[in-house]
Amino acid sequence: MTDSRAAQVASWSKNAENWTAAVRSDAIASRREATNAAILAAALAAPLGKTLDVGCGEGWLCRELRNSTQEIVGVDVSPELISRAREEGGATYDVLSYAELCAEPARAGKDFDTIVCNFSLLDDRLEPICDALAAISTPKARLLIQTLHPLAFAPPYEDGWRIESFESFGGEKWAPMPYFARTLGSWIEAISKRWDLKRLLEPKIPSAPIPASLLLVAERR
Repeated sequence: MTDSRAAQVASWSKNAENWTAAVRSDAIASRREATNAAILAAALAAPLGKTLDVGCGEGWLCRELRNSTQEIVGVDVSPELISRAREEGGATYDVLSYAELCAEPARAGKDFDTIVCNFSLLDDRLEPICDALAAISTPKARLLIQTLHPLAFAPPYEDGWRIESFESFGGEKWAPMPYFARTLGSWIEAISKRWDLKRLLEPKIPSAPIPASLLLVAERR
């Protein structure tokens, strides 16, 4: 594991209490004003069937979708976040890293009709992850990826590791998190090896100068 990947994984656990508090108190403005509604609308735009939430965190999205799914599974690299998710229920939750998912995709389950990655694909292994998700999905399954919009990155406009300090979140002290920034072209190229991009959405807070996120909706070939 690279230093940046290891630091990213560690940050999820270090920040688990902060994430849980911020999500459950609706403290993050972009989530409250744009991105939560966007991912829910995209997910519910078609029947969910059996659903996988990759990087489920403390489980909020699983809980929101559970009544519309045949079955829902949430996986996350952080034992601390999975523990918080299990406290609230709503899904089957398991600890699973990207490395484990890529090596043994079936550890997450199989025959998924919908796979959602909501601000969770933040390291440099996008193509192997997309391949792994294709391997455990049904024909014509949907893949929904909501992520940081490339316009939000400071120059240069190129793929590479950056650092998120979470200063805008306020509250308790957060551990910094490395994340892998991607250009729009990089996202599309990596996804297109196994998935057909069907929609590209840019959820936006009305008063904001740039989109709050990038939301990609793809279908398995």
